[in-house]
Amino acid sequence: MTVADHPFRDRPIRVARVIARLNIGGPAQHVTLLTAGLDRARFVTTLITGVVGEREGDFTEAARARGVEPVVIPELGRAIRPSRDLVVLYKLVRLFRRLRPDIVHTHTAKAGALGRLAARMAGVPVTVHTFHGHVLEGYFSPAVTRTFLAIERWLARGTDRLVTVSPRLRAQLLAMGIGRPDQVEVVPLGLDLGRFARAHPGTTSGLRAALGLAPGTPLLGSVGRLVPIKDHPTLFRAVAQLGADGEAAHLVVVGDGEDRPALARLAQALGVSARVHFLGWRTDLETILNELDVVICSSRNEGTPVALIEAMAAGVAVLSTEVGGVADLVTHGETGWLVPQGDPSAMAGAIRHLLAEPNLRARLAAAGRGVALDRHDVTRLIARIERLYTGLINEKLTTDNGQPANAL
Repeated sequence: MTVADHPFRDRPIRVARVIARLNIGGPAQHVTLLTAGLDRARFVTTLITGVVGEREGDFTEAARARGVEPVVIPELGRAIRPSRDLVVLYKLVRLFRRLRPDIVHTHTAKAGALGRLAARMAGVPVTVHTFHGHVLEGYFSPAVTRTFLAIERWLARGTDRLVTVSPRLRAQLLAMGIGRPDQVEVVPLGLDLGRFARAHPGTTSGLRAALGLAPGTPLLGSVGRLVPIKDHPTLFRAVAQLGADGEAAHLVVVGDGEDRPALARLAQALGVSARVHFLGWRTDLETILNELDVVICSSRNEGTPVALIEAMAAGVAVLSTEVGGVADLVTHGETGWLVPQGDPSAMAGAIRHLLAEPNLRARLAAAGRGVALDRHDVTRLIARIERLYTGLINEKLTTDNGQPANAL
């Protein structure tokens, strides 16, 4: 068969996209925007997902609002359960054989392993996996981490393209022996930032009044899942140090998760429960960001934090631990402020410095806004992925036919 006779001449490329669950966060937004946004004349995408955990925010309705109706495999989720995982593998193989995708693109570790294995078993021509971060540092014991590392190396050998969301994440994976330099590609995270770009920092939305705070009270923010890897205890201890100096900064915590009860107890033990406000998951984040002086990420590991991108797009100064791909997003002293991971004193000092220097905060916020809107807009993501898919199909046709494939 020649390229000219190939069926892609007459039909769109079929893509099966697999993610473990549509919980609120960067990966869920990413897969939803891609599924909804790819040129439907050239690509037909099926989004396959598992179920969201009990204390996690659910992004499913937001996906449906964009016209994305996921195929749900109930047994698929974040936790490793061998018996259920075998059921997921069987269902994915059966689904792939029915859908006959040209490309299987997986996201997140669990879906990446099962989805790529099922694609091999079903004879899918092209496989792609996106590392939004990785679980090979800060999540598990050394023995479990070594096992997962061996699995990722093995899976990489049979994957056509590995995608990372930042150059530093790419460098980390290659240093771990995952993939080859010509196989690992950087595609920055893309988000729909319109509602944040329209935000007006400093606008009073009633948040301080709702919290019983006086106008002008320094207000910090943290946005994301309340789970161990996000290391909220370091942030809470930093806030406690500010209190010891007589400063009145308050912290709003947007999000929920398994650590919320323990974090509430920690705030009580540190004597800051009156200054730490748990807001849960919110749909009015752009309004909340308007009133914040600094948005803080205290994580032990990150790919590209969505919370920082959204805060930067909204024109809020950001402070983060220097982990994972954060430094590809935040340039210290230019587009934000960076501190070492796990150091409450360093974080408290940075908060104190930023709160004392409104002109510095304004300068960081303005520069950060430009970076977020220019680099992480969803239209750039969609264009990059469309080029990636077309290029991979052309490579596959060239390999299969021994002919140049430049017409797709």
